[in-house]
Amino acid sequence: MRDVLTGSGLRLTPSEEKVVQAILADYPVAALGTATSLARRAGVSDPTVVRLVAKLGFEGFADFQARLLAEVESRLQSPLTMLAAKRRELGGETGVARYLHSVGAALERTESLVPLQLYDRACKLLLEAKGEVLVLGGRFSRNVAGMLASYLVQLRPRVVDLGRLSPDEFDRLIDLDRRDLLIVFDYRRYQSDVVAFARQANARKVPVILFTDPWRSPIAEFADVALIAEGEAGSPFDTLAPAVAQMEALVAHALGRTRGQERRRMEALERVRGSNGVTIGAGPQNEGAETGDDG
Repeated sequence: MRDVLTGSGLRLTPSEEKVVQAILADYPVAALGTATSLARRAGVSDPTVVRLVAKLGFEGFADFQARLLAEVESRLQSPLTMLAAKRRELGGETGVARYLHSVGAALERTESLVPLQLYDRACKLLLEAKGEVLVLGGRFSRNVAGMLASYLVQLRPRVVDLGRLSPDEFDRLIDLDRRDLLIVFDYRRYQSDVVAFARQANARKVPVILFTDPWRSPIAEFADVALIAEGEAGSPFDTLAPAVAQMEALVAHALGRTRGQERRRMEALERVRGSNGVTIGAGPQNEGAETGDDG
């Protein structure tokens, strides 16, 4: 619905723009009352609200609100509330194949959700950040954030995986500025501490790259780049498979734009890992690895 309200093809009068601004300023609450209350909030007449929703393609204010409420309901879905709707897709011998097919379909939809130039913009922010690159995610998505941090440490220095936020992690905000970069993963049932950290980082002029879903985390309001991934699949739990693919696509895109120093860094990392026997067959500690000693 935000996309509808901010569509570049709209030609709005100044009064209609006031209504849009009023809705976006307290989204979606501002539009959940009556048309009269929205008009009063925006400082316009009731007919202005009616004309706006018609211009947006709705049959009336009730139709506009129904669409808005459906979006709100979708954003607030939890595995518990989705269980009944998805029950028929669970279990059985064909359930696994059906689920995997639904994940593949979600990945295909993800490809069409993000213009390719947004990956260019995100890549530019990532490679040109002069300070720290901080990576953050929610309860489940922090695992994808951790994967991204592991990739990025091979490409550049000063990568910080914030992991589970604590008061100490919020203390980091004091040292952040426009030279740094924050990359956030936040999907529906958006996490309040993640949103708060990103909002405060943005207030300190830190650029923000957001990975989110079609319903958009509140962070999308101020993120420099928002990369959308479909999450619905044949299960009460949203899938993060498209988010992982999207994250890896960004890393692959970044690798294609590196100038050589990243390769030297990767080679140096391999030498460090080899000298410490980090992987099997990589160095003098190899013997312990062969006997199952992973300490």
